[in-house]
Amino acid sequence: MSTQRALSTTAFLTLLAVASMMGANHVAARLAFNHGTDVGTAVVVRSGVTALVLALLLWRQAPSNTPSPRQWRMLLLAGLLVGVQSLCVYSSVARLPVALALLAFNTFPIFAGLWAWLLYRQKPARTLLLAMPVLLAGLALALDVMGAASGLGARAQWQQIGAGLAFALAAAASFGLVLILTQHEVAGVDARLRTATTMALACGVALALVSAQGSWQLPQSDTGWLGLTLLTVLYGTGITVLLAVLPRLGVVGNSPILNIEPVVALVLAWLLLGQTIAPIQIAGGLIVVATVMALGLRKR
Repeated sequence: MSTQRALSTTAFLTLLAVASMMGANHVAARLAFNHGTDVGTAVVVRSGVTALVLALLLWRQAPSNTPSPRQWRMLLLAGLLVGVQSLCVYSSVARLPVALALLAFNTFPIFAGLWAWLLYRQKPARTLLLAMPVLLAGLALALDVMGAASGLGARAQWQQIGAGLAFALAAAASFGLVLILTQHEVAGVDARLRTATTMALACGVALALVSAQGSWQLPQSDTGWLGLTLLTVLYGTGITVLLAVLPRLGVVGNSPILNIEPVVALVLAWLLLGQTIAPIQIAGGLIVVATVMALGLRKR
């Protein structure tokens, strides 16, 4: 079983910066959705532009190593999974308040730990196992799963949040597997090549969805175009740094730090979209974030 290195302050701050970019990206996505853009179009633009930029960088400076046939297969699988994850998480963001969608999605460290155990027999750290029930309890409060804060009751609340939550958890399972495959199978491949391949394949998955729908749904206003532009820039930067840095730090132990993302989304969604949630839901979110911060700052 591999050991994890202590997380430096620089690495910790880097992961926090990535989480902030990803949170802002999802708020920008909801802004684009509110002004005419659909999920498939957003993923095509976001992934396609990121893949093109990285391809240009690779053209100017070729990677130092060539992936093996197994690594190419793993890159293909990771790209398809990111395509599924992208469509699912944006579908969740389109149905739930942004912060709640991201709180549900950010259970992906749990899935990463499960995938690492199932595929590579890598036991999660004891502290992570102890933290998981706390994370789930905080998530249950944040999502108001019993409908107490909304006054709707459990059944009506699940009718409102069920589809969005299912999309978020599907995205979490997919992304957790992507991170584990990246760490164990393709961490040695040039990060630009890894991300470019992943984004190109994710773009292909989204293109298939758009083709099935029969048409593009582009923004209908300047605000929508601003949202689409911002989500492309923020996501492209964030995912490139994430796939380059996190596999080297250790996915299972350090990916929970990214759970700060919903807090950024909560603040920005309140300021820019007027989205609010009940105090008890905020408390649940704070439980998740406090647990994550404890995991990120713990000594190993």
